[in-house]
Amino acid sequence: MSEEFISEPIEPLAGTFDTAAMTRGEPGLPGRFKWRNREYTVADVLEAWKETGPCRSGGPERYLRKHWYKIIIEDGSEMTIYFERQPRSKRRNKVRWWLYTISRREKR
Repeated sequence: MSEEFISEPIEPLAGTFDTAAMTRGEPGLPGRFKWRNREYTVADVLEAWKETGPCRSGGPERYLRKHWYKIIIEDGSEMTIYFERQPRSKRRNKVRWWLYTISRREKR
């Protein structure tokens, strides 16, 4: 599998979020989402991590910026997606979920 950079928004499908994660103050990873008008189902989570960044007003504090997930989708391909806690894009209606990369399963 070769990794392809995507950096496009995804649309989580309502009612598929991990509500247990939400009770811990984390984003609820969607179990299904749409990308490029196609629906994908999360089969497994391989890895999850967090990204922090400095205070944007110059203070010494560090803030949680993104929640990252490396997932396997139903066809066996791997995707890296992330949730942006404070979306900066005003043009895109404050998109929070993004597809960062995809490694497509090779067909035999």
